[in-house]
Amino acid sequence: IIVKSTREIELIRTACKVIAKVFSEMESYIKPGLSTQEIADKAEQIILDNGCTPTFKGYGGFPGAICVSVNDTLIHGIPSKKIILREGGIVSLDVGATYKGYCGDACRTYYVGTVKEEAKRLVETTKESFFEACKVIRPGATVGDISHAIQKYCEERGYPLPREYTGHGTGRHLHEDPSIPNVGIPHTGAILREGMTIAIEPMVAMGRPNTRVLSDEWTVKMRDGKLSAHYENTIVITQDGYEILTM
Repeated sequence: IIVKSTREIELIRTACKVIAKVFSEMESYIKPGLSTQEIADKAEQIILDNGCTPTFKGYGGFPGAICVSVNDTLIHGIPSKKIILREGGIVSLDVGATYKGYCGDACRTYYVGTVKEEAKRLVETTKESFFEACKVIRPGATVGDISHAIQKYCEERGYPLPREYTGHGTGRHLHEDPSIPNVGIPHTGAILREGMTIAIEPMVAMGRPNTRVLSDEWTVKMRDGKLSAHYENTIVITQDGYEILTM
């Protein structure tokens, strides 16, 4: 588990600010009729214009600048000119930016036009479960405390959590230890220490939590075809709690 120096945290902070800028600009950009490739192209341009590089592009062979996951795609949606946003849908943008060798990672799920209340409830629950987890974060707490907080909040509201995919440490590399599952037992797992930078990312299903990976070996879909949502921030553990770097 890597504890970062003050200098390293500042480099990560710079990358994270650029990710926040991408999300800010996407608020008014996302609309029906856009292709997921157009969205990725705009995000990439914002990242490059602000002195960073898109972390995901080429990572493990991933072809896109960001992941754009529509409706029943949980994560790792490959941008495509053929995938078009439709009124009433939702779309998750998972964005990584790298600055001077240090990276941040975050995700937001957006509404496409006017959506049904059940979609809003899913997206809001996913987001709020992240902030519920933040309530337990401080030096000396454990990864299991985070995981349990997310699980309890979502399951009490009737939403299951796919278990194959997790949050993670981040900074010098996109994925570092510790792994941060969205289900877990309090007071277990790695102990949080000041200077750790971690990405916490609830991924929540409207229906059953079972997933499948498409033949492109990236795109993760919900088996039942129902909606899924994703929310993520990179945070740093501070002396008395935490700071969200990607907001």
